[in-house]
Amino acid sequence: MLELSQKILKRVSFDAYLFQKELKKAILWIKDLDELNKLKDWCLKEFNHLYPHIIQSTFKLA
Repeated sequence: MLELSQKILKRVSFDAYLFQKELKKAILWIKDLDELNKLKDWCLKEFNHLYPHIIQSTFKLA
């Protein structure tokens, strides 16, 4: 699920609304805490320059 989530997030990264929507879905899909932490680290590395508030607030709710 991690790899699929990463592919989807890359594809929708042009739009903040879609990015947040897909990030929320990814967080719900991924049940393993280790994978969830990997997703968060990856998101911060790849998209922190675009959507820092979305990433932080979405992972806070998880």
